[in-house]
This record gives sequence, structure tokens and C-alpha cells, in this order.
Amino acid sequence: MRLVTDVVIIGGGPGGYEAALVAGQLRGSVTLIERRGLGGSAVLTDVVPSKTLIATAEVMTTLRGAHELGLRLDGTDDLADAFSVDLAAVNDRVLRLAAAQSADIGARLRAEGVRLIEGTGRLDGTEFVIAETADGEERLRADIILVATGTTPRELPTARPDGERILTWTQLYGLRELPERLIVVGSGVTGAEFASAYNALGVDVVLVSSRDQVLPGEDAEAGRVVQQVFERSGMTILSRSRAQAASVVGEEVVVELADGRTVTGSHCLMAVGSTPNTVGIGLERAGVDLDERGYVVVDKVSRTTARGVYAAGDCTGVFALASVAAMQGRIAMWHSLGDAVGPLDLRTVAANVFTAPEIATVGVSQAEVDAGLVNAHAVMLPLHTNARAKMRGITDGFVKVFCLPITGIVIGGVVVAPIASELIEGLSMAVREKLTVDQLAQSFTVYPSLTGSIAEAARRLHGRSTDQTVSY
Repeated sequence: MRLVTDVVIIGGGPGGYEAALVAGQLRGSVTLIERRGLGGSAVLTDVVPSKTLIATAEVMTTLRGAHELGLRLDGTDDLADAFSVDLAAVNDRVLRLAAAQSADIGARLRAEGVRLIEGTGRLDGTEFVIAETADGEERLRADIILVATGTTPRELPTARPDGERILTWTQLYGLRELPERLIVVGSGVTGAEFASAYNALGVDVVLVSSRDQVLPGEDAEAGRVVQQVFERSGMTILSRSRAQAASVVGEEVVVELADGRTVTGSHCLMAVGSTPNTVGIGLERAGVDLDERGYVVVDKVSRTTARGVYAAGDCTGVFALASVAAMQGRIAMWHSLGDAVGPLDLRTVAANVFTAPEIATVGVSQAEVDAGLVNAHAVMLPLHTNARAKMRGITDGFVKVFCLPITGIVIGGVVVAPIASELIEGLSMAVREKLTVDQLAQSFTVYPSLTGSIAEAARRLHGRSTDQTVSY
């Protein structure tokens, strides 16, 4: 009689490697199969690389605002003009840090006793996984299977990336020189982040958006602030413009719009979404249901429709965040291996858009309130009234807090600021722990600090009797 539980994980991104660590902790015999490198897209081609690039862009943004703080360099009023961007060096650093992070993950997994296989995996029913490697195939017995295969950048048949002029976001790090003019197709999170970063690095950027304004999936007021900053910084935004095709003509890229216009640039980034890596890995034959877009259908504890088969990460289409993928993977192992577990609660997920300024959100959204799906009070405070913001020369951004009527329980928030990703933590904890606005308001904040605006917004929600958003 076997006493050890065999766990096989397909995919070494956040959902896969975090699941492997939990499974090992719970005494499972764990095998992880990864074809490209540990950390998956999040570490190698997506989150870590893009945010490393953005960190460089943030320095340039700070330098451009230095003159407002009284800092000058002989011969120029703009400190950024005294610096040039060596994109080859920037991208070398990006890829070096990504590789180092991947190596650290591998070392941790090996130290925890996880067996690592370099190759691809596919299900052979619900009790076996076939690992295909350079040395051949290996059939692995599995009591528990976790599918964490991620996604691939979506490609338009009329705008095929060539890796040189027409690029996906995974190919940008091969550039050795700054583009003369970068056309970004897609104004969602990925498109907006790269447009913001390259604009800060001094590139002439054209952002093609099929919607009324950038970041249509985010808080509308937050998207409006970001778009205003983009346009003020010199970025060209083509709103309500749908790209139909892109082609290379000589040393230029020509993007054709649906209304007959064309846009010409030196390079084009196609940021038009992703497709799940769920084809050809035996899911449907094993009884794993996929939705109409090809994503794995899972419940709130990461179970698929096949017994003993779980799924985590972007391939589930639940919420394309590394933090959510990691939590899905952990929950899958806690549930399958009999540990205490609670279902995934997307209401407590903090998310961030790394534009300049950043947008951080947690809990309910303004759109839900406006649609009558949630009854909430809300207060929005612009950051330009905050003392610390004035000291730092911050003029764009705000803090918004949502709470329930009567009880005052905090159910959501939005922060638009240069470091919104750090500031959202207090609101995230308040939502998670169901704190009231009075409890949030009574916590001490440093003066002066940007977090002071969060406490101030909570104070202004004390005793409110209307459910309308109020701006100050």
C-alpha cells in the first residue's frame, strides 16, 4: 500500500512553483515539469522583466521633475536631458535579473525536495502525466495533478510579430536601441505600461486604443488621470481607433486602422491580449472542461471538472495576476492534501497597474457602485492637497475609499500615485479584515505621508448618510 501522495505539476510559474512548495511541506512527493525556465512567463518574460524596465523609466520620470524641486544642472533645466538611455544595457540588466530570479526559485525547490523535469507535460487520463524531454518520454504516476501552463501573447493573423519590427511584449527585451517611434496597439494594462515606460525613456510613443480612454478595465477616474498625464508628457493617443493590420515596409512599420487611416513608426508592440496554453495537453480527454475561450474551468478551490485534477494561474482565466496564480496553486494543494483551506476570494485581491502614475485597486469598483450592484458610500481625495505630495512635486492622483452604509465596513479602494503599489496595502488589509472606516481613520499615520490621505478619506466617511461619491 502506497503511503506517499504523488503530486505532478505541469508549469513552473507562480501557480506551479508555489503549489510545489506547499505540497512538499505537506509531505507530498512532488514532480514539477517546466519547459522554458522556472518562474514561467511571470519571471522570464512578463512581470519581473517589465517591472525592471519600468523601474529604469521611473528614474527618468523623477529626473524630468527635478527642476520643480529646485534642482538644476549647468546648461539645462531638465536633468533628464543630461542622461542618455543605453537600451542594450537596460535590457541586459532586465534579462540578467530575470535569470537570477529563476535560478533562485530552482534552488529553493530543489532544497525542498521537489523533482524538476525540463520538458513538456500532458495528461494521460487523471492518474498519469507524460513528461516529454530531450531524452524521451517518462510516464509519471499522479494522485494529484496541477495544470499551471499559463498563456501566450495573442497574435493577429494580419499583424504577425517578426521579433524585429513587430513585437509581442516577450520580444521587446531583444531591442538594442531605443525605437524612433513606437506604436503600441492595445491600451489595456500591458499596452499602457509599456507605452508609459518607453515614453519616459524618451521614445516618441503612439498608443492605439479601441476605447474612449486608456485602461478601460480600471477605475474610470483613474484611467482619466493616467491619460491626461500621458498626453501632457507628449504621448499621442488615438482613442476609438481599432488596429486592423500591421506590416513592415522597408525599415518602418505601417499599422492600418479600421477607419482607413494608417500610422507609421519604426517599431510596433502588439498588446492585444493572451491565449491560454491548454491545447494538446490531454485536458479534454481527461474530462477537464474548458470554457469557450479555451481557459480551464475551476471552482474557488482550484478544482477542475476531473477528479484529482486542479488548475492554477493564467490558464484558468480567473485573474491574470502572479499573486492570484500563486494563491490558486497553494489553495489547490491545501485542499487536495487535506489541510485547512478557504476558497479564493477575489474581493480581497490587490492589483496594480505600473504606469506613471500607478493605479492600485482592491475590492469593489466604482463601476459596480454606479451600476447599482453594490450600495456603498465613497470619498475621493486628490493628492495635490496632501502635504507630502506637495513636497515631492506630485500633482496628479487621488485616494478613493468605499464603505458599506450603516456599518462603515471598508469594501474597496483606489489609489492613483507614483507608489500606489505600496500605498494600497493598508486598504487591502482593511478589506480583508473587514475593518470599518472609523478603525482605519483611528490608526496612526506618519505626518507628512501619502498614507495620510487614506486615513483622511476614512475620517470623511464617518457618519455619511448618502451613497454618492464625493470628491474634495
